[in-house]
Amino acid sequence: MSAVKVQKRLFGTNGVRGVTGRDMTPALAMKIGMALGSMRKGRIAVGRDTRTSGPALSSAVKAGLLACGCDVTDVGVLPTPALQYIIKNHFDGGAMITASHNPPEYNGVKVIDADGTEMGDEDTLLLEDRIFDETFEVQDWRNVGTETSAPHMVEEYIDAIVSAFPEGIGNGITVVADPGSGPACLTTPVILRKLGCTVHTINGQPDGTFPGRLPEPSPEGLYGLSELVKACSASFGIAHDGDADRAVFVDENGEFVEENSEFALVQRFMCRKGDGLVVTPVSTSMKAEDVAKETGCEIVYTPVGSIYVAREMIRLKKEGKDVLFGGEGNGGLIYPDFQFCRDGGMSGATMVALLADADKPLSELIESLPGRVMIREKLYTTDFEAVLSAVKKAFAEDDLDLTDGIRINRENMWALLRPSGTEPFMRLFVEAASEPEARPFTDEIIGVIKGITS
Repeated sequence: MSAVKVQKRLFGTNGVRGVTGRDMTPALAMKIGMALGSMRKGRIAVGRDTRTSGPALSSAVKAGLLACGCDVTDVGVLPTPALQYIIKNHFDGGAMITASHNPPEYNGVKVIDADGTEMGDEDTLLLEDRIFDETFEVQDWRNVGTETSAPHMVEEYIDAIVSAFPEGIGNGITVVADPGSGPACLTTPVILRKLGCTVHTINGQPDGTFPGRLPEPSPEGLYGLSELVKACSASFGIAHDGDADRAVFVDENGEFVEENSEFALVQRFMCRKGDGLVVTPVSTSMKAEDVAKETGCEIVYTPVGSIYVAREMIRLKKEGKDVLFGGEGNGGLIYPDFQFCRDGGMSGATMVALLADADKPLSELIESLPGRVMIREKLYTTDFEAVLSAVKKAFAEDDLDLTDGIRINRENMWALLRPSGTEPFMRLFVEAASEPEARPFTDEIIGVIKGITS
C-alpha cells in the first residue's frame, strides 16, 4: 500500500468540522482562509452548502484569502463535487463550507486542490502549521485580492454529467429525488430531468435548518422518500447527504439499498469490460471482491477515507493502469473518467444508465448480488494503541492487514478494528456469509479487548 494515514491536529478525514460558534467560528475560518491563501496563490473558488452558518463562514474564509492576495470567486450554494469539478477546470484551489452529513448545528471547511481532489495529508499538515503558528502572508493594500460572484458555474457541472450519457437514456424511468434540503436541490433533479427521467422530489427546497430530515440519509430518515417511491411507482429513489458527495438509493418497493450493495452493483456495471482496477478502503464489503472475480477486475485497498482512494486512483492512472471505478461502501462513489472525487450527482445518473441497460427492477439486481452480513460495533476507549496491540498479539497467527487499524482476514470472512478520527471510540466491522458465522468472530475480538474498552 502506498497510501499512509497520518495524524492531523485540526483536519479530519474530510476537512475541519465542529459545532458552529463553539468549535467552528468565523475566526478559525478566516485563519484557514489566510493559511490557504499563503500556500495557494492565484484564483480560488469558494462554495457552500445550505447551512444557516454558511454565509458567515464563507465570508470569513474569503476574507482570509483576499487578505493574502488571492482572487476569489464565490460560486454560491452547490454540491461539493460540483465545486471540485469547477476547480479542476478553472481554478488554482478552493474551499467548500460544509459539514457534510453532520447535524444542522455543525459546519466546516474542506480544502480543495487544483486537480479537484481534497488537499492531501502532506500539504494539510503544512496548512495546519500555518494556522497554529499564524504564519500568514498577508499583503499590503496594493496587493490584496479581488472578489467576483459566479453562481452560474454550477451549470457546467450539470451539463458535464448529462453529456456523459446517451441522450434520452432516462426516457420512461420515474425517479424520486430527496436532496435533503441541501445543495443537491439545485442539481440532482435537473440532471435526472435532462437525462429524460420523470422526477418527483421530497425535501427539494434548500433550507439550512433541514426541516424534513437530518443531513445523514439514514434508512429511518428516508421513510418519506420510500413512501413517495411506492406512491409514484418510481423505478428508484435517490437521497443525498448534506453536501451531495454521497448518494444512497431505495428500490422500486421503497426498500433501502445498503451502501455496500450499492457499491457492488455499480461496480459490476462499471466493470463490464473487465481487466481493470477498482480502488476502495479496507472497510468495504467482500461483495466487491465477489464482483471483481465475476467481472475479471482486481481490488486495490487503501486506508479509510475518500482522499486516500482518490489519490491512489490518480497514482495508478499515472502508472498507466486501467482504473475503472472506486469509492467507499457508504454511498461515496468515484468515477475516474469524470473526476477523482465522490460524486452523488454522477451516481444518480449512473443508476439511470444501469437500469436502462439491465432492463430489470433494482430490487432484482440487488438480490443477484452475493449474500453477506456485516456487523458494526462501536467500542469506547481512549487507549487506541493498547487495543490494537492486544488484537495484534491475539490474532498473530491470522492474516493481518495493517493498512488502517487492523484487518483480520480469514477464509470467507474478515474483521476490521480502527480508531475513530474524531471521537473516543473504535469502529469494529465484521463480515461473513451469515450472522451465525459473523457473531462468534465478533465476540472473539471483543473478548480479547475486554477491560480496555467499555
